[in-house]
Amino acid sequence: MIPKRYTFLLFLFCIQLSFFSCKEKMPETITFSEHIAPIIYKHCTTCHRTGEAGGFNLITYQDVAARKSVIKLLTRSRLMPPWPADATYSHFIDEKILTQNEIDLISNWVDQQCPLGVTGNIPDLPAFPVGSQLGKPDLVIKYQEPYKIKGDGRDRFLLMRVPYQIPCDTFVSAVEVVPGNRKLVHHVNAQLLSYDFDKRKDVIKGNTVVDIKNYPTVIDAYKNLDIPNDDGSFPMMTYSLTNYLPGVVPPIYPEGIGGFEFNRKGAIFLKDIHYGASRVDAKDQTRFNVFFTSHKPTRPLKEFQLGTFGVSPIVPPLVIPPDTIMTFHSDYVLPADISVLTVNPHMHLLGKQFLAYAITPSADTIHLIRINQWDFKWQYFYTFPKMLHLPKGSKVHAEGVYDNTRHNANNPFSPPRLVAERAGSMRTEDEMFQFIVTYLPYHPGDENISLEQPKK
Repeated sequence: MIPKRYTFLLFLFCIQLSFFSCKEKMPETITFSEHIAPIIYKHCTTCHRTGEAGGFNLITYQDVAARKSVIKLLTRSRLMPPWPADATYSHFIDEKILTQNEIDLISNWVDQQCPLGVTGNIPDLPAFPVGSQLGKPDLVIKYQEPYKIKGDGRDRFLLMRVPYQIPCDTFVSAVEVVPGNRKLVHHVNAQLLSYDFDKRKDVIKGNTVVDIKNYPTVIDAYKNLDIPNDDGSFPMMTYSLTNYLPGVVPPIYPEGIGGFEFNRKGAIFLKDIHYGASRVDAKDQTRFNVFFTSHKPTRPLKEFQLGTFGVSPIVPPLVIPPDTIMTFHSDYVLPADISVLTVNPHMHLLGKQFLAYAITPSADTIHLIRINQWDFKWQYFYTFPKMLHLPKGSKVHAEGVYDNTRHNANNPFSPPRLVAERAGSMRTEDEMFQFIVTYLPYHPGDENISLEQPKK
């Protein structure tokens, strides 16, 4: 029998032994062909390829070896691949997170001077869809002509009508925004205009872009944009067709959930597209990848947002004096049971941290999302693996920390100056605080429905 005084030491030894036995053994020689290429292809190449957000390719051995030091630094610091959400707080589908073993493999490979290995053992490059993060689109709708952006250092907030005509009415599962100029397209909020076939003879002709500040009313702007039917009536508008922020890829939900119906004649109406300031003349020809489905949407998506433009106020008002770090809150009590699919936090350049959770009427806390290091460049739509049931009476709480000091490298002003939410201004230099929730009215059993797409 083991003496009692040794029992605790034995317990600690067993835990330590278990830890080391679970840790993956590091190969003596790490090669690109056997160890590194699979990591790069899985986590990096989807964005680091021609036409995507990565800015440079990570496809070949030469691509990766040429940036070895940067890759080691950014993966060890977990800045890459970009996934701001804290995986110890809540989980979402398609998390872009390296394991510690993968990080160690990359680091040791660089330290070993990047051995190539047997070239015949390099895995085949995955069949990434060209010009898309979702797959091969069934339809591509784009500006008829590139939009010219003057290099006058001014932000632009525009209305655009991007018309289309297709052979027949069809159902659509998702619409993906692909900016033509990723440096200047800050955000896109798009609706769908659906024309009755006989009410608009030619949906293509007419003005396609206006600056809303040049018109006394929204209706005047809409008319100048040639939105009305030939008889002056307005077509049906479907809200929240698609949205874009840096890093956003629209989710595709299971059959029957969400989706849209595209009439033969229609237009993607950019109720708000924001081009950031540029000091040189530039162009943009954003396009929209449309994915068809044979399934009629039976449960249309709903949405609410806390904070700016939302259902609940920001407390205190979003005013951030210079040389301060401040925390702001917003709360909303649910009037009915809902099933949450996707959440999207939004702040601008002074954002530092973000937290959202729900407290049920029985005082249970349900984690929604935590971002410990806000990154304006990556603002995902975070979709839960399964729908999340929030009962009626639950309080949804969001809080954001803002850093308006000189220590914030992203601060747009030097020295810092007062920054605030200015009448809903979306300018990058102003601030916003939003927590957007995509949901369905709750049906019993929703919490068992997987939102992950089947692996192909």
